[in-house]
Amino acid sequence: MQALRRRNRAADATQAQQLLAQLSSAWVLTENAHAIRREFGFRDFYRTMSFVNALAHIANIEDHHPDLEVGYNYCRVTFSTHAIRGLSENDFVCAAKLDLIPLQ
Repeated sequence: MQALRRRNRAADATQAQQLLAQLSSAWVLTENAHAIRREFGFRDFYRTMSFVNALAHIANIEDHHPDLEVGYNYCRVTFSTHAIRGLSENDFVCAAKLDLIPLQ
Protein backbone atom coordinates (compact mmCIF):
# COMPACT_ATOMS: atom_id res chain seq x y z
CA MET A 1 0.00 0.00 0.00
CA GLN A 2 3.02 2.27 0.24
CA ALA A 3 2.97 3.08 -3.49
CA LEU A 4 -0.42 4.72 -3.23
CA ARG A 5 0.59 6.73 -0.17
CA ARG A 6 3.36 8.49 -2.09
CA ARG A 7 1.14 9.85 -4.84
CA ASN A 8 -2.17 11.56 -5.31
CA ARG A 9 -3.43 9.35 -8.12
CA ALA A 10 -6.07 6.70 -7.88
CA ALA A 11 -5.06 3.06 -7.99
CA ASP A 12 -5.37 1.50 -11.41
CA ALA A 13 -7.33 -1.73 -11.84
CA THR A 14 -4.23 -3.93 -11.40
CA GLN A 15 -3.16 -2.17 -8.20
CA ALA A 16 -6.73 -2.27 -6.90
CA GLN A 17 -6.93 -6.04 -7.49
CA GLN A 18 -3.63 -6.57 -5.65
CA LEU A 19 -4.83 -4.54 -2.66
CA LEU A 20 -8.25 -6.18 -2.73
CA ALA A 21 -6.55 -9.57 -2.34
CA GLN A 22 -5.42 -8.46 1.14
CA LEU A 23 -9.04 -8.00 2.31
CA SER A 24 -11.88 -10.38 3.09
CA SER A 25 -13.09 -12.08 -0.08
CA ALA A 26 -16.50 -10.45 0.56
CA TRP A 27 -15.14 -7.12 -0.76
CA VAL A 28 -15.65 -6.57 -4.48
CA LEU A 29 -14.17 -4.09 -6.90
CA THR A 30 -16.71 -2.04 -8.84
CA GLU A 31 -16.88 -2.46 -12.59
CA ASN A 32 -14.91 0.74 -13.24
CA ALA A 33 -12.40 -0.01 -10.43
CA HIS A 34 -13.23 3.31 -8.74
CA ALA A 35 -14.65 1.82 -5.53
CA ILE A 36 -14.82 -1.29 -3.36
CA ARG A 37 -18.05 -2.61 -1.87
CA ARG A 38 -19.16 -5.13 0.69
CA GLU A 39 -22.52 -6.15 2.09
CA PHE A 40 -22.70 -7.14 5.74
CA GLY A 41 -25.69 -9.19 6.93
CA PHE A 42 -27.10 -9.33 10.45
CA ARG A 43 -29.84 -11.12 12.42
CA ASP A 44 -31.71 -7.99 13.39
CA PHE A 45 -31.79 -4.20 13.42
CA TYR A 46 -29.98 -3.88 16.75
CA ARG A 47 -26.95 -5.80 15.45
CA THR A 48 -27.00 -3.85 12.20
CA MET A 49 -26.92 -0.55 14.04
CA SER A 50 -24.22 -1.78 16.43
CA PHE A 51 -22.05 -2.51 13.41
CA VAL A 52 -22.85 0.88 11.86
CA ASN A 53 -21.83 2.59 15.10
CA ALA A 54 -18.53 0.67 15.19
CA LEU A 55 -17.97 1.55 11.52
CA ALA A 56 -18.69 5.23 12.27
CA HIS A 57 -16.10 5.20 15.05
CA ILE A 58 -13.44 3.79 12.71
CA ALA A 59 -14.37 6.24 9.95
CA ASN A 60 -14.14 9.15 12.35
CA ILE A 61 -10.72 8.09 13.65
CA GLU A 62 -9.41 7.53 10.12
CA ASP A 63 -11.13 10.70 8.82
CA HIS A 64 -12.28 8.65 5.83
CA HIS A 65 -16.00 8.09 5.44
CA PRO A 66 -17.70 5.47 3.28
CA ASP A 67 -21.08 5.60 1.60
CA LEU A 68 -23.58 3.42 3.44
CA GLU A 69 -26.89 1.78 2.63
CA VAL A 70 -28.53 0.53 5.81
CA GLY A 71 -31.62 -1.63 6.27
CA TYR A 72 -33.16 -3.79 8.97
CA ASN A 73 -30.61 -6.60 8.67
CA TYR A 74 -27.90 -5.34 6.31
CA CYS A 75 -25.34 -2.63 5.73
CA ARG A 76 -23.77 -2.06 2.32
CA VAL A 77 -20.46 -0.22 2.49
CA THR A 78 -18.75 1.52 -0.43
CA PHE A 79 -15.29 3.05 -0.16
CA SER A 80 -13.90 5.48 -2.72
CA THR A 81 -11.80 8.63 -2.45
CA HIS A 82 -13.75 11.41 -4.07
CA ALA A 83 -10.81 13.84 -4.16
CA ILE A 84 -8.95 11.59 -6.61
CA ARG A 85 -12.04 10.05 -8.24
CA GLY A 86 -10.99 6.52 -7.43
CA LEU A 87 -9.39 4.25 -4.88
CA SER A 88 -6.66 5.32 -2.49
CA GLU A 89 -4.75 3.48 0.20
CA ASN A 90 -7.19 4.88 2.77
CA ASP A 91 -10.04 2.94 1.18
CA PHE A 92 -8.22 -0.36 1.65
CA VAL A 93 -6.95 0.48 5.13
CA CYS A 94 -10.47 1.32 6.30
CA ALA A 95 -11.93 -1.79 4.66
CA ALA A 96 -9.30 -3.92 6.42
CA LYS A 97 -10.28 -2.35 9.74
CA LEU A 98 -13.95 -3.17 9.11
CA ASP A 99 -12.93 -6.75 8.45
CA LEU A 100 -11.77 -6.89 12.08
CA ILE A 101 -15.15 -5.94 13.58
CA PRO A 102 -16.74 -9.05 15.12
CA LEU A 103 -19.98 -9.80 13.27
CA GLN A 104 -21.53 -12.29 15.72
